[in-house]
Amino acid sequence: MGSADVQQAIQLLKTNYINPEALSESELDRATLYGIMDRIGPGVMIFSERAPQPNESTNPFFGEVLEGHIAYLRFGALTPANLQALDANLQTLRAKKPDAAVIDLRASPATNDFAVAAEFAKRFTAKGKPLFTLRKTSAKQERAFTADRDAAYDGLMIVLADGETSGPAEAIAGVLRLHNKALIIGQPTAGQAVEFSDLPLNGGRILRVAVAEALLPEERSLFPGGVKPDLPVEMPIQDKRVVFQRSAEKGMSQFIFEAERPHLNEAALLSGRNPEIEAAEAAQRRKGAAEKPATRDPVLQRAVDVVTSLAIYQQR
Repeated sequence: MGSADVQQAIQLLKTNYINPEALSESELDRATLYGIMDRIGPGVMIFSERAPQPNESTNPFFGEVLEGHIAYLRFGALTPANLQALDANLQTLRAKKPDAAVIDLRASPATNDFAVAAEFAKRFTAKGKPLFTLRKTSAKQERAFTADRDAAYDGLMIVLADGETSGPAEAIAGVLRLHNKALIIGQPTAGQAVEFSDLPLNGGRILRVAVAEALLPEERSLFPGGVKPDLPVEMPIQDKRVVFQRSAEKGMSQFIFEAERPHLNEAALLSGRNPEIEAAEAAQRRKGAAEKPATRDPVLQRAVDVVTSLAIYQQR
């Protein structure tokens, strides 16, 4: 519909609609704002108060070596403190020479610090490669980020992402896919690879609006489409948060590997016991008590399966 038709339709509604109060100037202004927000989508939000920023205490870095040959690196919040934790972890990994690195961005919510995000990406990108450009169209400003150091790891990479992978973390996922052929497993990212500005409104609310966009090399845009996974795997957000919280104590292996089943052996025979029967009876009792199934991380499980399959194939 053309602009003239829009204006004419509004005027005809104001003149003829049975409830003129529904089309007062204030209601039309409100409808205009809501319509704009609906069209812009993730590029604008309104908060009742300033939204809290993620930090390393609520989204800490976590690193672990799975099965002795797969490096698992969960970046957490993209902060200087977590970057230091990543560097320390990468130092220890050099001696272990892992077959692959699983980079988990599912605990990396949006921030406005694209410079720190670029530092994370540099640890895995060859020196001299362009990372992304932060473009502010209204001010006609651009800030380009390039890998200016040698990569700390350049082997096989798998990236885990979902709808809570947002902002600069989406740019990292895009960079690792582009330059390192990283396989992305999980769900589409948030589609918010932008820099936001928080603008106070007179009534006390905060208007958060996208003022700059992160673009990958060759003008590849991540907003608002986000990064789509190569292997879609679903996992409930609440289950993921439970896994991440518990992993701080006992690691991630418990959420991807089944516990070894008890087997009948010589010691059991001498003692007159049968561990297999005892385990089956215990499982039956738990089933009768309606025990909740153990929480698993199917996204990380798929990543481990991919690495294992590739290792078997390469050995042939």
